[in-house]
Amino acid sequence: MKENKKKAVDTTVPASLAHLKMDRRKMLKGVAALGLVLVQEPLDAVTQKAESIHPLAVDPSKVLGVPPGTLGTRSVFEKPAKLPSFTSARTPLQDLYGTITPADLHFERDHAGVPRIDPTKHELFFHGLVEKPMAFTLQDLKRFPSFTRTCFIECSGNFRTGKTTLTPQEICGLTSQSEWTGVMLSTLFREIGVKNKATWFVAEGGDAALMTRSIPVEKAFDDAMVVYAQNGEAIRPEQGYPMRLLLPGWEGNTQIKWLRRIELTDQPYMTREETSKYTENVAEGKIRQFSFVMDARSIITFPSYPSQLAKGWIEIRGIAWSGRGKIQNVEVSVDEGKSWQDAMLQEPVLSKAHTTFRYLWHWNGKPTLIMSRAIDETGYRQPSYRELVAARESRGGYHFNPITVWEVKGNGEVFLVNDR
Repeated sequence: MKENKKKAVDTTVPASLAHLKMDRRKMLKGVAALGLVLVQEPLDAVTQKAESIHPLAVDPSKVLGVPPGTLGTRSVFEKPAKLPSFTSARTPLQDLYGTITPADLHFERDHAGVPRIDPTKHELFFHGLVEKPMAFTLQDLKRFPSFTRTCFIECSGNFRTGKTTLTPQEICGLTSQSEWTGVMLSTLFREIGVKNKATWFVAEGGDAALMTRSIPVEKAFDDAMVVYAQNGEAIRPEQGYPMRLLLPGWEGNTQIKWLRRIELTDQPYMTREETSKYTENVAEGKIRQFSFVMDARSIITFPSYPSQLAKGWIEIRGIAWSGRGKIQNVEVSVDEGKSWQDAMLQEPVLSKAHTTFRYLWHWNGKPTLIMSRAIDETGYRQPSYRELVAARESRGGYHFNPITVWEVKGNGEVFLVNDR
């Protein structure tokens, strides 16, 4: 009996720790007790495949955990998800922390699905009113000086209403923010030699819709980029892999994904996407076209539907953004719009970027309406829904950025208020 015990103990470690020594088979059995699945990877790497884990099944401090793998995963207890529809998928704004959207939760808006593009066979071709028509591969672009900036992208149709049971994701989840890396478009324009009479350029995507938009050349020499990386990795296919146009502060449909062609011209091309689409009704029967810039907007992400509140101190939280520059101020009302108080802005406040705001509120348990409104550095103030309807003679559509109003009921339930 004594000899068997000695054989079972590894004498290279103290006897008190001998029970921690496991061979590969025992390790796999131990991890299996947690409900995890281990997948054999090349080079004998063991990674965790996300499977459901019962949180009370076993004390995790008593079982060896999963070793490092080739790709990190979220905890299986965290389940953020985009909200898909036929041509789009919305970011879960109410579930995010900070202002950077994880790449896999960035909203999607497609016109013909997501193409599968081999980056080694993809080129970006410049032609038209240029001195030197040229084509650039992805590797060619990476040889130019790189630039990184953080900014939001927002769909111009980012507005939904009609039900009281809508979440921030459903109301305006077609906006997301990333750190983008690529080359300044002005750098490429200088390389090809843009002619003086070129005042517009036409950008075309490599998807089945051949998404095409006309853009003023002055935007290219301001802050436009051709980007190939997002949040430290290659752009996801849903966001335009291997390269896309980035136009900070402008409506999302102009920021062509899967970018393959740019033609310099002396006038806009009047494509389908800027005539029959992406134009909007305004007052007196007029139509507004080339309304590129996204106006200032904010939304309270907590409390929001379907929050359940208790009386006492509550931190109201949300995000604000403007395509015209920095957010200057966010005002919050907790008394149905009768008075407004300044919220605290989370630094750093970046230009053309989502900014987090907070306001500490002591709720007395009585029914009320809460709301926020953004003011950007140009002095523009986010309008109410009724103000927009009166100005546009329309109850929705493109570039609709109204104040979002939440009703807090006496029992602590929170619902969306429409048409206010």
